[in-house]
Amino acid sequence: MSKDLTNSPLQRQNILNNPYALAEIEKAAGIKGIVFENKLVILKEQVAEFFEVTQRTVDNYIEKHGDELRQNGYEVLRGKRLKTLKLTISESFVNETDFVNIKMTPQLGVFDFRAFLNLAMLVVESERARILRQAILDITIDTINKRTGGATKYINQRDESFLQAWFQEENYRKRFTDALRDCIDMGNIKYAIYTNKIYVSIFREHSEEYRRILNLQAKDKTRDTFYSEILDLISAYENGFADQLKSAVREIGRKLSPWEVDSLFREFESMALWKPLIDNARNKMASRDLAFRDVLHLQLEEYISPLQRDEFERFLGEKSKELAERLEEAQDVMKRLKERD
Repeated sequence: MSKDLTNSPLQRQNILNNPYALAEIEKAAGIKGIVFENKLVILKEQVAEFFEVTQRTVDNYIEKHGDELRQNGYEVLRGKRLKTLKLTISESFVNETDFVNIKMTPQLGVFDFRAFLNLAMLVVESERARILRQAILDITIDTINKRTGGATKYINQRDESFLQAWFQEENYRKRFTDALRDCIDMGNIKYAIYTNKIYVSIFREHSEEYRRILNLQAKDKTRDTFYSEILDLISAYENGFADQLKSAVREIGRKLSPWEVDSLFREFESMALWKPLIDNARNKMASRDLAFRDVLHLQLEEYISPLQRDEFERFLGEKSKELAERLEEAQDVMKRLKERD
């Protein structure tokens, strides 16, 4: 998917919230600044010089994108903190002429490394910024691929909540298919039809459209790519609708026609209790797939938001593991429990 960071606040924030990519970008960039309050800061004047633009140009970007830049580490120092920074600068490599100007100023704009990268993703007048933007994109993609072994299709399985949700959905799936078998007067296509209805209700995409977007192959199982929140919601749908079907059959004393089932499902999915759960599931799926799998669910575009740092740690950090490792651990636990019995 093509990314133009200068026009996408969402893409910028996803990169800036990814601590693993930031660490690699910082190593590759090798930007030298001033160590202040245990972090690297770069003076506004130094930023302008690095990007080979005027300070007025930097001021214009701060004025236009101030909220975003401040959120990501840009700040104006005054008072005691400014005095501390000036003392640090006086003991550093800054030349005497520059320091005289800094020494007299009552306030000073500084960028930490995140804010510096943020500005690099905005400035269109600078060739250096353009080169840095390309490096940022390349390193971010490489970092995600390295940490997932290149298998972003199944990045959902690295979440420690996945395995429990996966097993749970399997149980509710059996209850759901049993209800379809016993309650609907229709051939075997009913299993695909009403499974698809659940998918469309939750994330506005037919199963085949979802598979096309993720480029799934024939051997890939759709549900194996779902995040735990999606599996939990599908389980709730399957369990709840199975009950609705059974109740309707008990009431009328016969199997239901497809038209009756469709009407029942419309009532079921319109229940107010689903809205916050569906909104959350759509946000999780659309936002994570854009950040991790580099795919866009057009039907869910309005639900996309930047991922927070804890999301990157959840799927890329030390606690995240491949499904095979989790299954092996689960088997070991089951074996120990069996031995106790």
